[in-house]
Amino acid sequence: MALRDTDVVTTGSSLENRRVVLGVTGGIAAVETVRLARALRREGADLIVIMTPSAQRIITPLAVRWASQAEIITDWDGDLTALNEADAVLIAPATRDVMASHLHGLQHGPLMMALSVARSRDTPIVMVPSMHIDLAMDPVTDELVKTMREQGVHVLWGPKEEGKRKTPTVERIVAELAHRTNARKPNRKNIVITLGATRSPIDDVRHVQNTSSGATGWGLADHMHKHGHDVTCVAGITSVDAPEWLPLVLRCPTPESMLHECKALANDDIEAWIHAAAVLDYVVEEPAKGKLASQQGSLSLSLVESKKHITELKEVCATAVRIGFKLETGIKQKDLIHRAFAQIQKSDMTAVVANRLEDLGDPGKPRGYLVDRQGAHFVLKSNRELNDAVRTLVERGKED
Repeated sequence: MALRDTDVVTTGSSLENRRVVLGVTGGIAAVETVRLARALRREGADLIVIMTPSAQRIITPLAVRWASQAEIITDWDGDLTALNEADAVLIAPATRDVMASHLHGLQHGPLMMALSVARSRDTPIVMVPSMHIDLAMDPVTDELVKTMREQGVHVLWGPKEEGKRKTPTVERIVAELAHRTNARKPNRKNIVITLGATRSPIDDVRHVQNTSSGATGWGLADHMHKHGHDVTCVAGITSVDAPEWLPLVLRCPTPESMLHECKALANDDIEAWIHAAAVLDYVVEEPAKGKLASQQGSLSLSLVESKKHITELKEVCATAVRIGFKLETGIKQKDLIHRAFAQIQKSDMTAVVANRLEDLGDPGKPRGYLVDRQGAHFVLKSNRELNDAVRTLVERGKED
C-alpha cells in the first residue's frame, strides 16, 4: 500500500504503545518540531502535542498536526484527559520561563498542567533547552537545571555553536527519551557489546586487519539503549560512526586489548554479552620495531593463532546471557547451522547468529540465522528482526 504524505516508515519499536506528551514552547528551535514529531512516530510513539501561545507564533498548529497526526492542545479548552495516561513528557524546545514555572508550580496553561501531572505521577520528563549562550551560562539557569535534575527531570543540552546552546539532533532527543522511558521497565540489563574489526601490528605503521564495519554492533547497541538497557560498547576498528548518544564506548583495536577490557568488565556484574566483533584468528608473532623499509623485496610474516574470546570468557561470564556471531563462506546452510551449534556447545553460549558471507547485502537472502542451545534455528529476515530477537534473549535472562 502506498504511503500517504502524513505516514512514516516505522524504523524502531522503543516507543511502541507509548503515549508521549510533546510540549512545544517559544524558542526558535520550535521550527524543528515537524522533524521531531515524525522521528518520534518512527519509533512507534502515540503523540499528544501541547503548544504554548509563543510557540504558535513560530510554527503553526496546522504544520504540527500534520507531522504528529495528533490533535494539538493550545488552550484550556483542549482535551486534557489523555494526560492521565502519558508514559513520558518531552519539552522541546524548553525555554527558561517554562523551566522556572515548572519548578515553582505555576499553572499558566495546559503545558504546565501536563508537567504537574507528570511530576505527581513520577512520569519521566525530558527537557531540551535552547537559548543564547549568555542566558544558558547565567547562574540562575544553572540553579534551575540543577534543581530540576535533583527532582528527576532529565535536561538534555545541545552543542555550543554560533553563540548559542542549540538543541541536539532529533535522533539524539528520541534516543534519550526512549531510554529514559524504558529504563523503568523490568528486566533491564547491564550489557556489553563487542563490535568492529581488530588488527595486529606488522610494524609501528602497518597492520594486518580483518573486515568489519561495526554497523551490526552499533545497531544492536542503539536498539538496546533505546529499550532502556545499560550498554557498554567495546569497539575495535569501525568504518561506521557510533551513535552519539551511546553512554560508554571503549576503543580496543587489537584482539589482546579487547580481551583484556572484556575480562576487566566481567567483574562489573555484566548480565549479557553480545559478541559481534570480528576478532582476528591469527596475529603477527613478532611485530617489527619502527617502520620496515619499503622496496626491499618480498616480506614473510609468521602468524600465530590468537585466543578465542568467547572461549576465554567462558568461565568469567558463566552466569550471563551470551550471544555470538559466526560468519562463514562457501558452505551450505545446514553446515552453517551445524557449526553455529558446535560453537554454542564448546563455549557455553546462549545463542549464535550465523551468516554466510555471500548472503550479506543480498535482499533476497536472510539477514541471518539465530541458532539456540537446543540446535533449533530461526530465520532473521531483517536487521530489525535480528535486533528484536537478540533483545528477547537478553531480557529473558540466563536459563539453566
